[in-house]
Amino acid sequence: MSLKQEIARRKTFGIISHPDAGKTTLTEKLLLFGGAIQTAGAVKSNKIKKTTVSDFMEIEKQRGISVATSVMAFEYKDLKINILDTPGHQDFAEDTYRTLTAVDSAIVVIDVAKGVETQTEKLVNVCRMRATPIIVFINKLDREGKDPIDLLDEVEQKLGLTVKPMSWPVGMGGTFKGVYSMYEKKLVLFRPHGKQAEEDVIEISDLADTELEKHVGERAAKTLREEVHMIEEVYPEFDVEAYQKGELSPVFFGSAVNNFGVRELLDCFTDIAPAPLPRPTEEREVAPTEEKFSGFIFKIHANIDPRHRARIAFLRICSGVFERNKNYLHVRQNQQMRFANPTSFMADKKEVIDEAYPGDVVGLHDTGNFKIGDTLTEGEELHFKGIPSFSPEQFRYVENADPMKSKQLAKGLDQLMDEGVAQLFTKESNGRKIIGTVGALQFDVIQYRLQHEYGASCMYEPVNLYKACWVTSKDPKAYKEFLSRRSRDLAKDKDGNTVFLAESAWALKMAQDNHPEVQFHFTSEMNGKG
Repeated sequence: MSLKQEIARRKTFGIISHPDAGKTTLTEKLLLFGGAIQTAGAVKSNKIKKTTVSDFMEIEKQRGISVATSVMAFEYKDLKINILDTPGHQDFAEDTYRTLTAVDSAIVVIDVAKGVETQTEKLVNVCRMRATPIIVFINKLDREGKDPIDLLDEVEQKLGLTVKPMSWPVGMGGTFKGVYSMYEKKLVLFRPHGKQAEEDVIEISDLADTELEKHVGERAAKTLREEVHMIEEVYPEFDVEAYQKGELSPVFFGSAVNNFGVRELLDCFTDIAPAPLPRPTEEREVAPTEEKFSGFIFKIHANIDPRHRARIAFLRICSGVFERNKNYLHVRQNQQMRFANPTSFMADKKEVIDEAYPGDVVGLHDTGNFKIGDTLTEGEELHFKGIPSFSPEQFRYVENADPMKSKQLAKGLDQLMDEGVAQLFTKESNGRKIIGTVGALQFDVIQYRLQHEYGASCMYEPVNLYKACWVTSKDPKAYKEFLSRRSRDLAKDKDGNTVFLAESAWALKMAQDNHPEVQFHFTSEMNGKG
């Protein structure tokens, strides 16, 4: 198959939502349809011992939430589908933001009862900034929830999306009978058995057909006809081009836990979702069809297999063909590297691959060479844009709880910080180490993983800080004066960059007012320049 054909058959997307909207369950059911797994696990069911495939870290299995992005690939209808399932929990938003730089489209999952929640707003905002095409899946129709039309208004207002329903529910909760697919002109009847057999799909190309009453009853048939008529009058015609530009979002209704409405979503997605798209770099735009390979690291996972202390760097391929055992340029380090065991993923199951194409995500074994944002190429110096690192909002001193294990603690902190889930600052005045995170839950995860993966134990102490900001200046004299006057508030991050630790909003404003020649940055864009 030619490079163009390989690119055309790839679809790489992220699934995003607020926690508990059913995102991991939806991922699981998509894998089920793709034949990638045989049985679906339940995210929170204690009766079923099998946990969902995509939640593979021990702490995730215990808490029933996703805290790390999982990458899964499967074949469906001659297409190679790459799913990046992201953490919904806001404390892990940074991981999700970075993952969104590696996808070509997104599916947003919304709970029919809760509607649009804050975390969903933030994540969709990131997609809109990048004009990422979005499909909306309204989940849990087997439960009572908000009126579908009110929900569509909420999606338009809160998420700023222009929507087009592609399927429409017949009832909800106790009266839920199924969905009518306007995209395929089919009625799909709901059977709460989770198998969704072929016989449950009825071809009804014209809703005036009296066949409809036989399946859903007179009342539901009347309501469906009225609502579908209204939708077709009110909402725009579906236009693939508008969707691919991020200007129009198709909406589907279903119940992922019952495996219902998922096939309709997947079939439409495979028809309309974009193949791998061009990517911006600081130097130029990189097209996927270029012959020479390029790609960037958007995630690092330490200890993916604790028995082997393996670190995996996740590489999104942007152009050309990635080949095993071929030399590539690590742009930031300016050195050649080759990879004997590049892997593709089925959550925690890995297999070694010989080659991969644009849109694919490959796992590279890493001994500490990579940082998030690093670029690999066949020789050209490129720096992919827009992989953010956020200013932390929560801070704690980290202390060694077991003096016999100080080496393990140092190594564990070093490796976990490389993942980008938290940042480590060393105070210049006294050498004390401070961990900064976007959310409080990350402190628990770090403590848990240090103990279980590195055999190190740490304690936290409170530290009164408002913000950490990176500081730069084009005026060497002013910068030197700032460093000497503010030495008590300065620290170095893991890469040796100077960071200003502000104790309060007022202290930050005073520093900015007193040192106008110094720039205070609240994000440091990671583009592989160190």
